[in-house]
Amino acid sequence: MSKKISILLSTYNEALVIEETLKLIFETIENVEVILVDDNSKDGTLEKVKKFKNQNIKIFSRNQRGLASAFLLGLINSTGDVVGWLDSNMGQLIKKFPEMINNLDKYDIVLLSRYINEGSDNRSRLRVLSSKIINFFCRFILSRQIFDYTSGIFVMNRSSLRNVVPVAYGHGEFFIEFLYKAIKSELTIKEIPYVQPADLEGISKTASSMFRFFRIGLNYFLRVIVIRLRYF
Repeated sequence: MSKKISILLSTYNEALVIEETLKLIFETIENVEVILVDDNSKDGTLEKVKKFKNQNIKIFSRNQRGLASAFLLGLINSTGDVVGWLDSNMGQLIKKFPEMINNLDKYDIVLLSRYINEGSDNRSRLRVLSSKIINFFCRFILSRQIFDYTSGIFVMNRSSLRNVVPVAYGHGEFFIEFLYKAIKSELTIKEIPYVQPADLEGISKTASSMFRFFRIGLNYFLRVIVIRLRYF
């Protein structure tokens, strides 16, 4: 019997893309459940999701936002031998998941990476520049073992989770702590290249306005320093 796979999704106003993402998940991955955490979407996202009522999907709707808390809520309610996470508006990358899952026979965590050979980032110049600066800072302060600390797309064996669950606050920066805890716990990590598409439909969980973009960028840098001090 194949391993059960749990895919965790966080949504906020993803009505334009969520149907395609769910369709790709159920078409591509065998023995899969989806744990979807919706942060009070206003555009009919949940109505789109409920069309998949005959599929193995658990829906949690809440009146708050934050990727870290969404991840933990999804994790607590998942039952798979393998746990995976991706942004809801990047459903086309589901096609990478079979390769990622197969690599879990050799590694504890497999993540997609834009900053290794054959990977790239096609978003706006500002987003690419800020991402590369943050990742350079992570590699300088934390560990050079990882090239893409902020991709946020990964699968891992459930048996390894107890060592790496991050502190439940923040947005995408929680993934940096997740990876650094994995390194400190001596878990094996494999990066697989992917091409980040141009800015997609749906509202970014971490940068829905320019002010928010820079404020959360600052939070990333502060979180890296806190992580380094916490796990010194």
